Amino acid sequence: MIPEGTPALQLDVSQPDSGQAPLATVSGEVDVSSAAALRDGLTELVAKGTSVVVDLTGVGFLDSTGLGALVTARKAAEDHGVQLPLVCSSERILKLFTITGLDGVFTICATVDEALQQVAG
Repeated sequence: MIPEGTPALQLDVSQPDSGQAPLATVSGEVDVSSAAALRDGLTELVAKGTSVVVDLTGVGFLDSTGLGALVTARKAAEDHGVQLPLVCSSERILKLFTITGLDGVFTICATVDEALQQVAG
């Protein structure tokens, strides 16, 4: 059960600078009730054939369905020949990636600038 007042998932997409990859800023809780929206939003973005940087710094909670949504989006990115680097600085969320072995699957950056450089170079 999610505590009352828990922020809902938000997915905002912006273009940092002309020529750079879109930035998908995720905030709130990524769980069973919101993972499908994240998966669908990211999959739609990468289907356009453009790499997308996913900023998870505003995510307060991520469960296994959220991880699954990211894995599905990453697979879609791979199928379209683009990248889907993640930005994450939360030790708790980074630990999930490490425990599940997904830290070896995703490119995880400490900052948005670092991730943007990954897709540019």
